[in-house]
Amino acid sequence: MKIAVAGTGYVGLVTGVCLAENGHEVTCVDVDEAKIALMNQGISPIYEDGLEELMQKNKQRLCYTTDYMQAYSTADVIFIGVGTPEKRDGSANLKYVYSVADQIAENVVKDCVVVVKSTVPIGTNDRLEVYFEERVRAGIRVFVASNPEFLAQGTAVKDTLYPSRIIIGTEEDFVANILKKVYQDFSAPLLITNRKSAEMIKYASNDFLALKISYINEIANLCELVGADIEDVATGMGFDSRIGNKFLHAGIGYGGSCFPKDTKALHWFANFHDYEMKTIKAAIEVNDNQKLRMIKKARKFYRELKGLTISVLGLTFKPGTDDLREAPSLVNIPILMDEECKIQAWDPVGSENFKKRFPEGIVYCDTIEEALTNSDLCMIFTDWEEIKRLDVHKYSEYMRKPIVIDGRNCYHLEQFEDTDIIYDSVGRRIVNGAHSIGYGVM
Repeated sequence: MKIAVAGTGYVGLVTGVCLAENGHEVTCVDVDEAKIALMNQGISPIYEDGLEELMQKNKQRLCYTTDYMQAYSTADVIFIGVGTPEKRDGSANLKYVYSVADQIAENVVKDCVVVVKSTVPIGTNDRLEVYFEERVRAGIRVFVASNPEFLAQGTAVKDTLYPSRIIIGTEEDFVANILKKVYQDFSAPLLITNRKSAEMIKYASNDFLALKISYINEIANLCELVGADIEDVATGMGFDSRIGNKFLHAGIGYGGSCFPKDTKALHWFANFHDYEMKTIKAAIEVNDNQKLRMIKKARKFYRELKGLTISVLGLTFKPGTDDLREAPSLVNIPILMDEECKIQAWDPVGSENFKKRFPEGIVYCDTIEEALTNSDLCMIFTDWEEIKRLDVHKYSEYMRKPIVIDGRNCYHLEQFEDTDIIYDSVGRRIVNGAHSIGYGVM
């Protein structure tokens, strides 16, 4: 089947490449000529495990272009996979979706199905179909279907090739049958529903996971106050099949391109309909506060942060990606910079993107050891495997004062028991906390 995909970000590019892997002829279109030039060389513009290998493997079935006519005129199915970032008020910004809709309307020359994978407010697909009716040339029909994505950055290729479910929202049986053919070689539960339900499934799913993360972080904060251990608490909860053990890992909040904007978008959408979703509102507030826990913890060990050398391990919002969107590092590092701290940062793939935002005021290090050298405090923002595998004695070996604040619970407490390292994590007791007397704690 001839397929066009609008947008070559995490959703669009991964979708296009994985559809080519399953035998379809795919044209990926984007307005960014530099990105298209890269992809035509077999180079992925985003860091995603396994993506570049699949691009090269399926290069005979993949085409990358900025030519809308080439992309849309012969396509049987057109996927829209562009971003829907939040506006200042928290609502979803649909300008990129409608920009693509204009390009499609101007260039289609036959009936086709437009499939919206982008996360859009409930009712958007219905409005898009009317939008096309008003703009395409006479005698041509554009049918719109909702097909939300459920991929996670870092595992996007696997999540797309082996999805947890395939949701198709449409008002016409023949459109559902076309999309069944698109996905005929994918093995996953399939649900055919109407467009509004499909749109709601995406928001409800993402926001439920955000709720779960915020809830376990609240429990973790209370564990610190009463002396319970969040790792044991989460394990005990996870044995209950009704709860499950996924998304019960306490930390310093969720980030990325989905959870932050999708919680805000659904909260705004409900308010627009004169309804307040109190649980979603609470999740947003908890997550915002959780990102500041690292600074609060640091102030337990130093009356003044000014002039300290701070090691920062991990800049991206999660391991396996170079994406910085809503990363806790973006909240904390500017505060440290305002305190005139010297920051030595390490991240295996995220440093270049971070450097674009902060070209000065940060020493970007090639190794963890370099980032730790002569520092007064270490903050861990991302649970990269390189950090988890690090011999913890290196904190003592390289740091001037070995105080480690771990926002991702990368280590077992026992690893620090017979060391001089102060280790403060999330929802657990501080190891060697008594040592902090010598470091200026009140």
